[in-house]
Amino acid sequence: MIYFDNAATTRVFPEVLEAMQEAMEVTYGNPSAKHIKGMEAENKIKEAQEVIAKTLRAKPKEIFFTSGGTESNNTAILGTAMANRRKGMHIITTKIEHASVYEPMYHLEDLGFEITYLDVDSSGIINLDQLNDAIREDTILVSCMMVNNEIGTIEPIAETGKLIKEKNPDTIFHVDAIQAYAKMPIVPKNMGIDLLSMSGHKIHGPKGVGFIYIKEGTKISPIIFGGGQQKGMRSGTENVPGIAGLSAACKKMIGDQYENAEKIRQVKEYFQERIREIEGIKDNSGQAPHVASISFQKLRSEVLLHALEDKGIYVSSGSACSSNKKQAVSGTLNAIGLGDEWKDGTLRFSFSIENTKEEVDETIEALKELVPMLRRFVRR
Repeated sequence: MIYFDNAATTRVFPEVLEAMQEAMEVTYGNPSAKHIKGMEAENKIKEAQEVIAKTLRAKPKEIFFTSGGTESNNTAILGTAMANRRKGMHIITTKIEHASVYEPMYHLEDLGFEITYLDVDSSGIINLDQLNDAIREDTILVSCMMVNNEIGTIEPIAETGKLIKEKNPDTIFHVDAIQAYAKMPIVPKNMGIDLLSMSGHKIHGPKGVGFIYIKEGTKISPIIFGGGQQKGMRSGTENVPGIAGLSAACKKMIGDQYENAEKIRQVKEYFQERIREIEGIKDNSGQAPHVASISFQKLRSEVLLHALEDKGIYVSSGSACSSNKKQAVSGTLNAIGLGDEWKDGTLRFSFSIENTKEEVDETIEALKELVPMLRRFVRR
């Protein structure tokens, strides 16, 4: 079995399983309890905050745990909007965001907020001049992903943050770093980032847990109310096993100098070299170390995906996604102007530290067999 769908989710590290099991069997107390078992659980959370804060050169008190990337993105967007609506009702985002960003934007539009959607070029990069022109006195939030989940484009986040703060220092900058965290260094305080979202299962951690970095002093309201855990920012009994597993994944994945990300990049680049042996393909891949987007001319992605699946090779469809609710924001492939002859046959191959060049070789040989055969079938 070859698993090249790591941008969707990853297999948990053994160290993650061990950390979670220990938290469930030993430090199983409620972190809000005042007895020793509660304190043990609370200490696990504090340890995880310290581990994660160190990776961002942030303060532990700026790390808040969530159920994952969707909640983190929703908290950043809706929480900022609710807390700052008296200052303004204008928000800026891009046309290539994940659904957990653009769906909250649609909801805010229904509430009367004005949303500006930035264009991207053929590589998926935003236009900073357009952003500069879009920022106004009543712009309360700019939300932009760091790495695109479909094609792996890396956005100029540091330049974007600098521009925002120079144009309107009161505008809050949110970065969806779900595909970027642990793949490249991120230092929010040096990049003008006020809010940052992350999800554990993208880096060999457990599903159902993530975090949001909230820069100290940022005006944001909670969107989940209850017992007032995590300083009232995110009520609900903390998922201690998930948080412990997340911490273990962060430590192993990042390592000392992001050496795991570099190993992943080597496999991706080898794949990009070998995929050129297939006729009638277009490489849409950005610079991220783990995502390759390949379009196969005159083929449907779902057909090729299932043909590969029959050979034990798992990838994902990279076809454009758009909301059934509104068509104002197209998927990434639409936004970069990819033609229908390419767009309909796009697959995403995404890699992890567990993938090898030998797996790439096996996949290329399978594609050499399948692509010509499926194209002959289409011509019939």
